[in-house]
Amino acid sequence: MSKVPIDSNADQSSLSDEEKNRLGGRVKRYAKVSSGMGGFVARAASSRLFGKDVDLSREAADLAQVLGGLKGPLMKVAQLLATVPDAVPAEYAAELAQLQSDAPPMGWIFVKRRMKSELGAGWQKRFAEFEHEPSAAASLGQVHKASLEDGTRLACKLQYPDMASAVDADVKQLNLALSVHRTMQSAIDTREIAKEIADRVREELDYEREGRHMSLYREIFEQDEGIRVPDLHEDLSTGRLLTMSWLDGRKMLDYKDASLEDRNHLTAAMFRAWWYPFAHYGVIHGDPHLGNYTVFEEDGRPKGINLLDYGCIRIFPPAFVQGVVDLYHGLRTDDRDRIVHAYESWGFNNLSNELIDVLNIWAGFIYGPLLTDRVRSIADGISPAEYGRGQAMKVHAELKRLGPVTVPREFVFMDRAAIGLGGVFLHLRAEMNFYQLFNEQIEDFSQHRLLDARYGLKAASWLTEGQS
Repeated sequence: MSKVPIDSNADQSSLSDEEKNRLGGRVKRYAKVSSGMGGFVARAASSRLFGKDVDLSREAADLAQVLGGLKGPLMKVAQLLATVPDAVPAEYAAELAQLQSDAPPMGWIFVKRRMKSELGAGWQKRFAEFEHEPSAAASLGQVHKASLEDGTRLACKLQYPDMASAVDADVKQLNLALSVHRTMQSAIDTREIAKEIADRVREELDYEREGRHMSLYREIFEQDEGIRVPDLHEDLSTGRLLTMSWLDGRKMLDYKDASLEDRNHLTAAMFRAWWYPFAHYGVIHGDPHLGNYTVFEEDGRPKGINLLDYGCIRIFPPAFVQGVVDLYHGLRTDDRDRIVHAYESWGFNNLSNELIDVLNIWAGFIYGPLLTDRVRSIADGISPAEYGRGQAMKVHAELKRLGPVTVPREFVFMDRAAIGLGGVFLHLRAEMNFYQLFNEQIEDFSQHRLLDARYGLKAASWLTEGQS
């Protein structure tokens, strides 16, 4: 196969100019967001400027109430932010992590109008059935079950209108809240984090891109019987409508009381689903939320997992993946030079010995289950409620003393995905040799091997190296 160059400067948006420039929708969203967030920012800034004792718990509850009332993409942004250590106060993170998207679904009349705008006036004739009620509704769109004349069952993911305007408005207002925290007391400079989150959430609006990523994952896992990826129906998809095959499955949490063997089997599949694409192609599924996976069975036993959502995919340059592998080996062998080189390859600058020690606290938590060659749980005897809290508190105290520290953009989704994946393993109460699982994935890793693997994919021309 001839090598297809990876375009790192490609325009990745397929949204129409009409949607991007809908002044009415944009103004309406700015007004709605500003009225809620503006009041929060004013109250928070006032407390600090006038030397009042800051009650972060009360402030966090106030922020959560504002965001929960706004719904939409802002809550997705907030949930992303909650996973980055010390980007916001711990009280903020605890409240943000609990936010749930409860955007009301579009009614049938509105759905018909949206489907007509995507597939044309005769859209209903292209389906044998199309359920009026959505099977799922989220912050950016909703999913409808459908079928074709030949019996093929489909999932049609339809984006809500004016989402581009909503994302722009929500990101701007969240940046305002972050600027108050950054100016007054933050140990983390959140500007790069905010840029990364904004870029990735905007990408989630591009369903053509998501379809390409789905096809990419389908090719990556075509030989793995424990991981299923939907088929893309490109002829029934647009920039704001994604049509794919329907995959039957049960919720992951239905198996939290299953046998240890079954729970470990699902954990191994989840581990491969995340680490295999990263170690071999430099690609991660950046949203390991329990709702993005279901379990399919064979003969009454769980056989594997369905991967359902591809809006939050992050593609890294090979040098960053090399840094992740180098940091692992550096921590495992206590090789200080290799650790420093790894942080530098990630994009951390002005590394003092003190800052390296602080970063190692957090890295030790993330990599901890992978460093010892033995069977263990993720928490390893620590209660799920306390898991990571001790390390986070140490990191907070030290960064506040040394900061502000600029966190590289790539760190955001790497950290979020690793924490989310660990959370799934906590729910499943898995007991496995994670050291062996990880080393199977990085065996014989090299940047050249990763690039060759990318070029070997049919989907190579769809990859965008180093989305920053």
